[in-house]
Amino acid sequence: MSTLSGRTVLVIIGGGVAAYKALELVRELKRRGAGVNAILTAAGAQFVTPLAVSALAGSPVHRELFDLDQEARMGHIEFSRAADLVVVAPATANLMAKMASGLADDLATTTLLATDKPVLIAPAMNVRMWLHEATQGNLATLKGRGIAVIGPDDGDMACGEYGPGRLAEPRAIADAVEAALAPAGDLPLKGRKVLITAGPTHEPIDPVRYIANRSSGRQGYALAEAARDLGARTVLVSGPVSLAVPPGIEVLPVETAAEMLQAVSAELPADIAIFAAAVADWRVAGSHGHKLKKDATGTPPELRLAANPDILKTVGHLKEGRPGLVVGFAAETDAVIGHARAKLAAKGADLMVANDVSAATGIMGGMRNRVHLVTADGVEDWPDLDKREVAARLMRHLAALIAQETAP
Repeated sequence: MSTLSGRTVLVIIGGGVAAYKALELVRELKRRGAGVNAILTAAGAQFVTPLAVSALAGSPVHRELFDLDQEARMGHIEFSRAADLVVVAPATANLMAKMASGLADDLATTTLLATDKPVLIAPAMNVRMWLHEATQGNLATLKGRGIAVIGPDDGDMACGEYGPGRLAEPRAIADAVEAALAPAGDLPLKGRKVLITAGPTHEPIDPVRYIANRSSGRQGYALAEAARDLGARTVLVSGPVSLAVPPGIEVLPVETAAEMLQAVSAELPADIAIFAAAVADWRVAGSHGHKLKKDATGTPPELRLAANPDILKTVGHLKEGRPGLVVGFAAETDAVIGHARAKLAAKGADLMVANDVSAATGIMGGMRNRVHLVTADGVEDWPDLDKREVAARLMRHLAALIAQETAP
């Protein structure tokens, strides 16, 4: 049975071409057993009709704040109380700005200001509007107030541009609604230990210089938060990053690959180990204790490199204390799937998360990711997603796998 059975979802439909997808969202929520009420904004009604929304929701669509019948019963308060969750799809730049500012000049925004229920927004707009600092500032404000966000996805726009701004797919929004309304006790990783590595390593050349890479650590940190949210005891072994320490997670800061291996080994056993860190393959053999100086000729010093320990391979081939699931990340610039398949076997992993980090993708160090799950059984391709959404989907997938592994 779906967690939406017997629950009520209030869908607020904003104005934009993507409003047509809200009809499919309403259908999907109903299919999963939810009761659906709908508010159609004036702008939304320019793209979809009240009749279509009402027919799919199975209830009258609401449009006006100053409706004599509804407001005699304080309709905007009633709507906010009757729903278990409010979802705004599409959440336009205008709607997000109003929400962030606390404006309440129509039925939709008044209801949003009056509700004390969880709110999920699914943004959709032109890519330049989405990337504008005003929109990003409003997004940060809304997230800071606990409003959940799904999307937007990358893709072709109605305006002819390409990039982030497409409304998330209706099934993905319904999945997010279902996850938000899952019972508090529905924590599939409760009692499990999840060990995650994140960020780069810094391999010293001398006291002021080091070998490193462009990893931001965002994907690993997002995975740690997703594991925590599913009930896991989460240990995050982190290389040097500029990210805030997530609450409820044990963070072990390290600098070098050797230190990361030592920290990982000390935290075993674990139910799931995810190696998302971009560990430097080499270090300087015998780093210098003082800052290297230029000589009179300006000839650069010769640096002799030595191989760093392969942390994923070390853990993947353990005979005792090996985690129930070993997951590696394969960041490649070419032959992404081929290299990931080779690493899967060589490193003893159960699953490789492969992605293309060539310069053209802009993924390395960025906010989004496009991954492929590579296992012995085949390859599963995922669309371009926000790294938090990648993390949430991956942790749910791993939770299901570890449950199968340990089922009697």
